[in-house]
Amino acid sequence: MKSTFKKIWSVVSTVLVTLVVICAVFLMGSRILGYGVFTVLSGSMEPNYSVGDLVYVKPIDPATLKEGDVITFNLNEELVKATHRVVRVDEQNQHVYTKGDANKIADAAPVHFKNIEGKVSFAIPLLGYVSNFVQNPPGIYISITAGIVLILIVFLPDIIRGKKKEEENDSAPTPAE
Repeated sequence: MKSTFKKIWSVVSTVLVTLVVICAVFLMGSRILGYGVFTVLSGSMEPNYSVGDLVYVKPIDPATLKEGDVITFNLNEELVKATHRVVRVDEQNQHVYTKGDANKIADAAPVHFKNIEGKVSFAIPLLGYVSNFVQNPPGIYISITAGIVLILIVFLPDIIRGKKKEEENDSAPTPAE
């Protein structure tokens, strides 16, 4: 019985640690590689990017943009981000015109080159929900608690086993001299 429990415990803890590491790589590791990571909050880019998708945006020279590229940009002075498709590039005035794939008409205002965060490289469906959850209360508190519990799950059996061995060694009779 104990052997079966130990095997199950080992598999569960390994799977949990692996999932946490994978999520950490996708949420944080990409920033090390220079990607901006943004959650899609509206349906304006459906069906290509849905609400809850996490888009990975690579900074680029805006002069290299062309029609059809998908970009993330600052929508207003409050730095609200939007991700839309480029429908026209005006290099002379340093503007691009954009449109959400699901929208019937183009966006009213052009986007100045200086407001462009970058070009979308790829997206991971639904991971934006996880990202938003772990970055805001109460998700951040739950994530920290879950991390601590996960560490305990992984290391607690070894700690307990080590203490039992110490106790056994302490209580064992010493050889007579």
